[in-house]
Amino acid sequence: MGVALMLAACAAPPAPPPPPPPQKAAPLPARTLVVLMPNADGTVGAIEVQGPGGTRRLTQARQGTFADGRDAPFALSAAQVDERFTAARAALPRPPQTFVLNFLTGTTTLTPESRDLLPRILAAAAERPALELSVVGHTDTVGRPEANHALGLQRAGLIAELIRARGIPTAAVVVESHGESNPLVKTPDETPEPANRRVEITLR
Repeated sequence: MGVALMLAACAAPPAPPPPPPPQKAAPLPARTLVVLMPNADGTVGAIEVQGPGGTRRLTQARQGTFADGRDAPFALSAAQVDERFTAARAALPRPPQTFVLNFLTGTTTLTPESRDLLPRILAAAAERPALELSVVGHTDTVGRPEANHALGLQRAGLIAELIRARGIPTAAVVVESHGESNPLVKTPDETPEPANRRVEITLR
C-alpha cells in the first residue's frame, strides 16, 4: 500500500482542459449596391431606392447607392461598374435587336440596300441559342387595304423563311402583317412612300 501511495503522490497533476475556441463574430450582412446605368441609346432615366435609412434618388449614369438607403448617391467609374457587375452582366439575356428591310413597290423584292443587310441579320440570328423571332410586314398606302395586308404578310413570311432555311433553331416565331395601318411615315392614301414598304425584324 505504501508504494502505491508514494507513486500517486509523485504523479504529475492532470493537464487542465483546453480553453474553448474563440467565437467568431457573425459576418455582417452584405449590402446590396444599386447603380443607374444608361440606356442602349445613351439616355439616362431615374430611379428611387427606398430602404430603412431613407429614400435616395439616382439621376445620373453610373450613380449608385446602397439598397438600405443609408448612403447619399455616389459616382462610380466605368471600371468600378465592370469590376462589380461582370458576372451579373454575363448572366443577363441579350437585349433585343431590331432590323428593317425595305421592298420595291408592290412586290416581295428587297431593295439592293436591304439585300446587303441580310447577311448581318442572319449572323445575328445565328448567335442566339434559343431565338425568338418576330417578323412584321408593312406596306405603303397604294392599293386596297385588304390587298396590302396580304402583301405585308407575304413579305414577313418570306423573311421568316429565309432565316429558317439557314437551319437556325428558333424557340418561337411570330409572323404578322400590319399592312398599310402602321406607316413609318404618315402619308395620304395612294402614296408610294418607300420607307413604309418594309419588314421589321426583332431578334430576342
